Amino acid sequence: MQETKFSIKKWAKDDRPREKLLGKNPSTLSDSELLSILIGNGHREKNAVELAKEVLRLGKNNLNELGKVTIQEMLRIKGIGKVKAITIMAALELGRRRQAALSMEKPYVKNSRDIASYLQALLRDLPHEVFAVAYLNQANRINHFEIISKGGITGTIADPRVILKKALLEEAVSLILCHNHPSGNLQPSRADKELTRKLKDAAKLFDISLFDHIIVSDNGYFSFADAGIL
Repeated sequence: MQETKFSIKKWAKDDRPREKLLGKNPSTLSDSELLSILIGNGHREKNAVELAKEVLRLGKNNLNELGKVTIQEMLRIKGIGKVKAITIMAALELGRRRQAALSMEKPYVKNSRDIASYLQALLRDLPHEVFAVAYLNQANRINHFEIISKGGITGTIADPRVILKKALLEEAVSLILCHNHPSGNLQPSRADKELTRKLKDAAKLFDISLFDHIIVSDNGYFSFADAGIL
């Protein structure tokens, strides 16, 4: 690739992102410098750091907002092809999973706070609504977590038969229902309340209890159990 007069290769060695990462603490690098390492190289008009700054602008210079950007949006930037876009998306997903894993260091679930941050980290950036279930054992440890269904921007449909069949396969003693609201509104709809009641009644037939139903968004979370409407 032809170098420009602004090519990173022409920078002082201590200023190049890769060399800085090798010689210093990674925390000393800016977001754009770290992102430029993922991007690798620029093009005739812009180097990798300049491309990284352009990618960050898609997320309003906020990594949380960048997590909501789609591959299609990244591909509109000149110099960001599929490989670079996929690499960036993979790094963001790893960060999302790391954040979710850190929030689940507690050995078992005692209340909504113990799992809400985990669910929020996993689901809040999704542009569409999903319905997920955490299956708990006798000790209130999560044996299995699964997204049951995906919908559009305004809703999704969860089949109680699918949820209960998986509960029996996982030998679950209790369930935590969860879905996200991409709109940011945390208040449960009438359909949310009706589905919760239906699943609670159905699970009771198999001696499975409904621990909670949690709605998550960028604005936090709503717990049916905490609100006293479970």
